[in-house]
Amino acid sequence: MSSKKVVALAGRPNVGKSTLFNRLVGERLAVTHEIPGTTRDRLHGESFWNGVAFDVVDTGGIEVYQPKGSRDESPLAEGSADFVAEIIDQAMVAIEDADVIVLVVDAQFGVTAADEAIAEILRRTDKPVLVAANKIDDKRQERHAYEFYSLGLEAVIGISAIHGLGVGDLLDEIVVKLGGLATGYDEMEDEDHLKIAIVGRPNAGKSTLLNKLIGQDRAIVSEVAGTTRDAIDTDITYFNERVTLIDTAGIRRRGRIQAGVERYSVIRAMKAIGRADVALLVIDADLGVTDQDEHIAGYIIDEYKSLVIVVNKWDAVEKDAFTMNVFKETIRDRLHFVHFAPVIFISALRGQRVHQVLESAQRVWEARFLRIPTAEVNRLMRQAIEKHPPHGKGTKRLKFLYASQVRTDPPLFLFHVSDPTQVHFTYKRYLENQFRDAFAFEGTPIRMSFRARDGRRGRRSAVNSSESL
Repeated sequence: MSSKKVVALAGRPNVGKSTLFNRLVGERLAVTHEIPGTTRDRLHGESFWNGVAFDVVDTGGIEVYQPKGSRDESPLAEGSADFVAEIIDQAMVAIEDADVIVLVVDAQFGVTAADEAIAEILRRTDKPVLVAANKIDDKRQERHAYEFYSLGLEAVIGISAIHGLGVGDLLDEIVVKLGGLATGYDEMEDEDHLKIAIVGRPNAGKSTLLNKLIGQDRAIVSEVAGTTRDAIDTDITYFNERVTLIDTAGIRRRGRIQAGVERYSVIRAMKAIGRADVALLVIDADLGVTDQDEHIAGYIIDEYKSLVIVVNKWDAVEKDAFTMNVFKETIRDRLHFVHFAPVIFISALRGQRVHQVLESAQRVWEARFLRIPTAEVNRLMRQAIEKHPPHGKGTKRLKFLYASQVRTDPPLFLFHVSDPTQVHFTYKRYLENQFRDAFAFEGTPIRMSFRARDGRRGRRSAVNSSESL
């Protein structure tokens, strides 16, 4: 329910931001090329340093106009003379949600007018800003970093993103600026009430649904896809309980995400999912289930959030007595990995069945906190194993010794077994289905952990006094 701290990489094109991004997240997620402005497929990644977890965002090159013949003139530098507007449109969007900003510069090229223009904007914020003087490939070049102190920012660290030199020092500074929180999360956001993120493709009717739920035009509604840019939080009261609704920008397919404002709208939508308890995946009934709907549903489950599938614009669909069931079967087929999520059909514009949205969200949220007594867990395990005994590897037989639910939000079950490596993923899926059939875990993911027995002799199992379930 709380979200990770965010570190944004900013700077002009071709200074090595994507290379540094790949270095910080520990894998090649961003596409790098010597041509300035190369488009990247991935928007953000996770980093972990000295016990602190945080998200890293690659902002893309900030393009500014430079006069003909200036030292930093480049193909991307030619354009509108209104370069301050370009900086504000892109840099300010990038830093708005960031906790720490890293201005990446080219130490071999020296301080440019573009660097100074970007630094001027960053100095006006209340965010910590570090300068990463990149392309210092050996110790003899460290002196090139010193001139960047003229930008008037907090600290300058000489690095080589491609070779990793100095990156550890940069990470040390980042952690200090983040406050050194060992969890990497903002504890202030962890409040005990239902938080619902409304997510989906552009123009699926998310803002219209929000307005209908709150009874007023809190969000701008337009037929132009992509109107909402910020994740908007609105508190309402539902049966005397506080509920936070989070409207988000439409999440496009990666290859169609444009640089600048839209890039950060998508990042905010992803962050909104991370701090929500329940996600409403809004599907456009006119378009049916798309690949992007499948991608968004996968992200929701990767974050272990509860899910309600909302089929909107149902009033616009020509239908007969079988249409709803056929559509539901299509959803179950395309989104088979979230088969446990309830599906509701609404028209946000006309208000048809909108009351079911909060009812369903409340129900799946409560399922996140469902706790099953240990005796019930082991009783179910015995029955499941009797119906379908697990297969081991070779001559070994997999034995289940003991099981219990160790946490909620979302539910986590711990199984003590003879050998965790023998638990096949198909058997895990079978066990999950048995739990779902027996208990009301509607709309919420179930986590399962398998641990080897501790080897202590004479310990009696909660299931029986011998060896296994």
